[in-house]
Amino acid sequence: MPVEYTLSLNDPHAHEFELSLRVACEPGEVCLDLPAWIPGSYMIRDFARNIRDLVAVSNGRLVKVVKQDKQTWQLQHEGGELLVSYRVYALDESVRSAYFDDTRAYFNGTSLFLRVQGHEARAHRLVMPRPAFPAGQGWRVATTLPARSIDDASFGSYEAPSYQVLIDYPVETGDFQTLEFVLADIPHKMVFVDAEGADLDRIRRDLMPICSEHVAMFGELPVSRYLFQTLATRDGYGGLEHRDSTSLICKRSDLPWPGSGETDKGYRQYLALCSHEYFHLWNVKRIRPQRFVEADLSREVHSELLWAFEGITSYYDELALPRSGALSQSDYLDMLAPSLTCYYRNAGRRRQSVAESSFDAWTKFYKQDESAQNAIVSYYNKGALVALGLDRLIRLLSEDRYCLDDLMRQLWQRYGKTGRGIPERGIENEVEALTGQPLNEFFERYIYGVEELPLEDWLGAFGVGLRLRSAGTPQDQGGYVDRPKTVHAVKPCLGAQTSARDGLVRVDRVLTDSAAEQVGLTPGDLLVAVEGERCTQDALEQLLARFPVGRTVELTIFRRDRLRRVELPIQAAPADTVDLYWLDPSHLPEDVLARRERWLSSSARSVHD
Repeated sequence: MPVEYTLSLNDPHAHEFELSLRVACEPGEVCLDLPAWIPGSYMIRDFARNIRDLVAVSNGRLVKVVKQDKQTWQLQHEGGELLVSYRVYALDESVRSAYFDDTRAYFNGTSLFLRVQGHEARAHRLVMPRPAFPAGQGWRVATTLPARSIDDASFGSYEAPSYQVLIDYPVETGDFQTLEFVLADIPHKMVFVDAEGADLDRIRRDLMPICSEHVAMFGELPVSRYLFQTLATRDGYGGLEHRDSTSLICKRSDLPWPGSGETDKGYRQYLALCSHEYFHLWNVKRIRPQRFVEADLSREVHSELLWAFEGITSYYDELALPRSGALSQSDYLDMLAPSLTCYYRNAGRRRQSVAESSFDAWTKFYKQDESAQNAIVSYYNKGALVALGLDRLIRLLSEDRYCLDDLMRQLWQRYGKTGRGIPERGIENEVEALTGQPLNEFFERYIYGVEELPLEDWLGAFGVGLRLRSAGTPQDQGGYVDRPKTVHAVKPCLGAQTSARDGLVRVDRVLTDSAAEQVGLTPGDLLVAVEGERCTQDALEQLLARFPVGRTVELTIFRRDRLRRVELPIQAAPADTVDLYWLDPSHLPEDVLARRERWLSSSARSVHD
């Protein structure tokens, strides 16, 4: 007999799911618990804090339930069927938890389904009746959870072979838009919430070749169907991978609209997000760190390999766009340049290695404070750049016979298809096996060390030029240029990130080795005036620009509501903004031109309809 959950959608205004859990158990102690984190998002989230009104009944009698810790309940069961009922508060719009109101219901199993310890390997069934409230009568269900018996709106019963499998299927319920396509004979579906008016046909047309690119690179598609779930919001971004689906959040303005013309930066970002999560079908969901194969969801599980799983995926999520034809090659450089800018603007790259960033994701990357930019590095951002360097190195060591694509195919065959996890130094060993040469120096310098990445050399091997300059405006992230621009006179720089607060300028972060740090500006300070003239967020840059580099100016600030004055030296803005351009082919060796062509060429076959 399976463990059975019934999930009722009765009270959207309270934002509470009503659940009951039925399980047949032998007499004795029964422990129930809920995961503390969700696979793919490495932060303790304590989902059990949202459980309310838990009651257990055995043989028609109430059973005393004793809470053991923040996420575990214990009871004495007389044998036979045990019924546990409870409610779960759900008002988290993120892809990691659960949400319920009168417009939609969304959930991950890690947020809702209590685990019966010792019964995890049994089949787990989910029963979802139609919503009881009027607005929910026209709702439908979108999930890849295997169905047993469902109606025309997909309400009914579903079943997974184990608890671990059950919690890897997100469920979207509501009145959503859909589109479908077939890839490698596998049906794909996209569900859109709050995206009325978006050009769904264009999304299908642009996304199919991107997905085809990933399928062709690995040589197979390891699912029988796939689902993209997208929630469009005013200002949101993110995604979470699952075994044969993904949940996404994007800005509504990032989606294409009929007649919108060229692929703008927002739409590029959405396509790259879809590409990223689709690539996770192989890299993360099946090619996994050994430590995540049987991960304990009650506590942190540390690995130094997130740079490879998220970083390599981040490298390919954008590279697949020009390879598939979804973007021009120059537009790809326009996407790549801001990633390099982000790296150069992060002083933490000099203090934390990308392996350390991976290991400390739980406590540093996902729990950032105002000093984060000075102390840590992103295993997504730097991991993608390290992947670029690794791709270059494999090509050079093998005289362009192999590349990072071949490493990923090797990992797929040895680990993804066999279910084995990759040991902590396994990536290094696999690259050495592919190239036949030791790579200890590369890994020690750029992955386990904090040595500056030689990005100009790495990109030059692909015929790409890099120029560093100071930012022209606060919004300037760099990009693609036809040729290097003339460097204009440098602008002064405060050396702090600021925001508007009650008509004043709030210091949010102070950057290492900056003028702001030199004079002791502190996060939370409010800038009032520059040389006696009132300062606003919009006027700050112009006020500082009046003074030459080397001059000292008086800043008036509030700290803890007390007025202070400091003498700020005017410093030049750092050269931390990246422009990328194509090196003149007439001046490049033949091997570099050939390498650039192979780097950007599609590996896709005719796998889409």
